[in-house]
Amino acid sequence: MALYRDEGVVLKTVKLGEADRIITLMTKQHGKVRAVAKGVRRTKSRFGGRLEPFMRDDLLIAEGRSLDVVSQAASISSYAARICVDYDAYTAANVIAETTDKLVSTEHEPARSQYMLLISALAALARAQHPSEAISDSYVMRALSQAGWTPRLSSCAVCGKRDDLDYFSVASGGILCSTDHTPDSRRIDLDGREQMEALVEGDWNVLDHAPLKAEIRRFVEEWGEYYLERPIRSLKLLDS
Repeated sequence: MALYRDEGVVLKTVKLGEADRIITLMTKQHGKVRAVAKGVRRTKSRFGGRLEPFMRDDLLIAEGRSLDVVSQAASISSYAARICVDYDAYTAANVIAETTDKLVSTEHEPARSQYMLLISALAALARAQHPSEAISDSYVMRALSQAGWTPRLSSCAVCGKRDDLDYFSVASGGILCSTDHTPDSRRIDLDGREQMEALVEGDWNVLDHAPLKAEIRRFVEEWGEYYLERPIRSLKLLDS
C-alpha cells in the first residue's frame, strides 16, 4: 500500500471490531480522511492517547481500498488534555469538530484554509483565550463564510438599503430593513449586529467585551443548520 505523511486533527472516533477504531481526521494537505487505527483500543496500544478527539498529530497513513490505515502517529499539540477538563471548552470543541466533519463532505480533497481555522479554534480553546461559546460560534460562522455562506450584515439583503436594518433572516442571507423584511425574519438590534459581524470577522475586541446575546447564539445555530442542511447537534448541548 502507498504511504503518505500529513498532519491532522482527530475529529471523531468509532469502534471497529474488538480492538480497532475508525478515525475521522481533518488533515492539512489531504482534507478529510477516514482511516482505521488497528489495535488502538488495547491497553498497550502503540498509539497511546494520540488518536483521541482534538489531538493534532503528525501521521503516517497507508492508502486502502475503502479506508486508509494509520501506521504511525506522533503528537504535535495535545489540545485534548486541556479541553477535556473543562466542560464548556469540551462542548465547544465538539461543536467545532462536528461542524468541520459536516462542512467538509468530500474526503481527500485539500481544504487548507479550513484546517488552519480548525487548529486556531482548538488552540484558543485549549489556552482559554476567549469565552468558549464565542470561540465555537465564531468558528461556525467563519468556517461557513470560507465555504461561501457569508451573511450580509452592512446593508439590506433585499434592497441594499443601509438604514433601518432591524431584522435578520437566515433564509434571506442576513440583515433586512424594516420595509423589506420577510415573515421569517426576527428583530436584531445594533449590539446584536455588531456581535454577529464580530463572529464572522473574529473580532475579539468586541466578543470579549460582553457575553453573546441569546438571540445571536440562536442565529448562529440556525445559520449552521440551514446552510449545512442538517443540525449541529453539539450546539444544542451548548445552549442547554
